[in-house]
Amino acid sequence: MPGKIYKVTLTDEEREVLHDIINRGKHNAQKRKRAQALLLVDEGYTDVMVADRTGMSRRGLEQMRQRFVEEGFEVTLEGKPKGHRPRALQGKDEAHLVALVCGPKPDGCTRWTLRLLQKTWTTLAHTDTKTVSYETIRRTLKKTKLNLGEAADQGPMNGVGL
Repeated sequence: MPGKIYKVTLTDEEREVLHDIINRGKHNAQKRKRAQALLLVDEGYTDVMVADRTGMSRRGLEQMRQRFVEEGFEVTLEGKPKGHRPRALQGKDEAHLVALVCGPKPDGCTRWTLRLLQKTWTTLAHTDTKTVSYETIRRTLKKTKLNLGEAADQGPMNGVGL
């Protein structure tokens, strides 16, 4: 079996921080588990033994060691940052969408549909976002409490539930 590619070597300060996390203070379970695993890996335990003691998978241990070597101690201890994708329609585009829905109905249709809005959106020149899914349109209209049926029946801006 080949040797480990990523070897964890902790400094004395890092060991002390990890011991403090395990023994003191309020820390979430994932952080405690990572701290325990880093200490065990540094002491020379095999992945199988560390996995048995911490409950982590062997693949998770490999990824943790790789993150330690490539990204450093703090990132490994805190875990990968979990960012959210920004909304596709924001501010001005949301206002354009609401204005479009509250405006006149399309020719030959009794009201706006999500897919019709999606097709119409791609032809608009004054938007920052050129492509948008009908699901994004649905979520945006739901957030603004706009009902497509009411907006089409009530005329401009009366269907907006503000």
